[in-house]
Amino acid sequence: MNTYFIYILSSPNKSVLYIGVTNDLQRRIAEHKSKMFEGFSKKYNCTNLVYFEKHNQIEKAILKEKQLKKWKREWKENLINSENSDWTDLAKDW
Repeated sequence: MNTYFIYILSSPNKSVLYIGVTNDLQRRIAEHKSKMFEGFSKKYNCTNLVYFEKHNQIEKAILKEKQLKKWKREWKENLINSENSDWTDLAKDW
């Protein structure tokens, strides 16, 4: 069975959020942290993994990613706070 992840990254000062989807969370977060690719997360220094969830179907993961991107900032913060109230970088020890 395949596993897919939706994830939220924040900038160190928590001012900017980035939402993505991947089938390899550790690899993808390492790419963000190393700023391997040009784009939004590199431009705004979104390197702290503050939230993620697993899905078994890529279609469901992509649907959830699209939904989250439409959410108000407050709703996204509430989601993060429900699982990670300190906004700790969940990938800091990877």
